Amino acid sequence: MPEFCHSDRNGPILTVTINRPDVMNALHPAANFELEQAFDEFANDPDLWVAIITGAGDRAFSAGNDLKFQATEGGGKVVGPQKGFGGLTSRFDNPKPVIAAVNGVAMGGGFEIALACDLIIASENAVFALPEPRVGLAALAGGVHRLPRQIGLKRAMGMLLTGRRVSATEGLELGFVNEVVPAGEALAGARRWADQIVECAPLSVRGSKQAAMDGLGEANLEAAMARHYPVMGEMMKSEDFVEGPLAFAQKRKPNWKGR
Repeated sequence: MPEFCHSDRNGPILTVTINRPDVMNALHPAANFELEQAFDEFANDPDLWVAIITGAGDRAFSAGNDLKFQATEGGGKVVGPQKGFGGLTSRFDNPKPVIAAVNGVAMGGGFEIALACDLIIASENAVFALPEPRVGLAALAGGVHRLPRQIGLKRAMGMLLTGRRVSATEGLELGFVNEVVPAGEALAGARRWADQIVECAPLSVRGSKQAAMDGLGEANLEAAMARHYPVMGEMMKSEDFVEGPLAFAQKRKPNWKGR
């Protein structure tokens, strides 16, 4: 059984909780590999449509890399799984939506995990930062690249070059937070968003995510629109592609199958 994270299924929604509250859910190699396995299982399970990641306790989502472990037991080396920090920051082949329920501090790698998610729901006491330069490091788990793409270059540089802390409210203003909720309600807020997502056809959601993310790599809008997106092809051949318009015409709730 996993020791440093746990997973809960609620229908098509999977909630993964980082479980190292004694160190503000900072991650060492064992925790990283457990999270990678949890999200591998999510990606490969056709009955799971949306994932939520959060942190145990009410102090932190994740304080990032466990620097104390790295310095004392890790030999100064950073060892991580193939899919990146938290099993998410280098997971570029997952079209299923992932939501970060940020219930406190999201620093360094913790913030990078949140940035790798599709939505960020933050409690009003959440704090975000990429403070790596303050300890002689850099946000190399995607932070230096994702943040400029998500909030613009100048705003991102204001965080990247200073390591300054940003509140949930400022994160909403900057554009990397989707919603701010009262303290203690980040997970409940994330579940509300997940419930809205699962009301939609799973392949439509996945195709939309794949097209939006992969299209960003194209040189212009015309190229992005002309590109082939495999999940879109699956969507147009699926039973749900027929079920959606039929349910609309019959004025009933659609029965999505995800195929």
